[in-house]
Amino acid sequence: MSKTLILIPTYNESENAPQLARAIAELMPKADLMFLDDHSPDGTGEALERLRTELPRVHVMHRPEKNGLGRAYLDGFRWSLSQGYETTVCMDADLSHDPADIPRLLSTTETTDLVCGSRYVSGGGVVNWPKSRLCLSRFAAWYVRVITGLPHKDPTGGFHAIRREAIAALPLDEIRSDGYSFQIELKHRLWMLGFTWRELPITFTERQNGVSKMSGGIVREAVGIVWRIAWQSRFRRKPAPERKVHS
Repeated sequence: MSKTLILIPTYNESENAPQLARAIAELMPKADLMFLDDHSPDGTGEALERLRTELPRVHVMHRPEKNGLGRAYLDGFRWSLSQGYETTVCMDADLSHDPADIPRLLSTTETTDLVCGSRYVSGGGVVNWPKSRLCLSRFAAWYVRVITGLPHKDPTGGFHAIRREAIAALPLDEIRSDGYSFQIELKHRLWMLGFTWRELPITFTERQNGVSKMSGGIVREAVGIVWRIAWQSRFRRKPAPERKVHS
């Protein structure tokens, strides 16, 4: 079995998901892919099932309803742990994350528990976003750092690689955040547990096909949940003693 699992949540990504799967399979033929589809009405799940005859390392988890990004990733984490994968990669299905960056993230997990692709460290960037959305994203990153103390420069980013030990330490049944706030809580919990982390620069490219899942409700949820995330740690701004990565 592959040592690496790539988790990709989908909802109405019938154009993008198969294209992404083929790109990853060509780049990393030994990695396994798990698409977490929330019963997409556009036939994404069915398209991915057909793709499995061409790409046997593709798996599809058919979830019964649209239940959110966070719930999808939690189901994916449980499956990853049950199957014994050493490293799990999380990424978007809309081709905004470049598969060519995956090997760089994975190689860094040899010395780091959580490796995050970051738009806002030196060398990172965003392509084809309107200025208003870029400003909102940068403000969100600043807001998270101020309220929680989380030192990540791109806390809402969704492209990262996580070692098995870090996922196993998470209280998966206690995580309630969804949307972009899930990415914040994931990073904050691992930081507070003392796991090592690093941000690597990536270029995020706005989707060309399909419709963005960003909404006012997602933004409002994230604003409120940031305070809950800070409260969970009693507003502590220092993590537990640093853990050592197991070689």
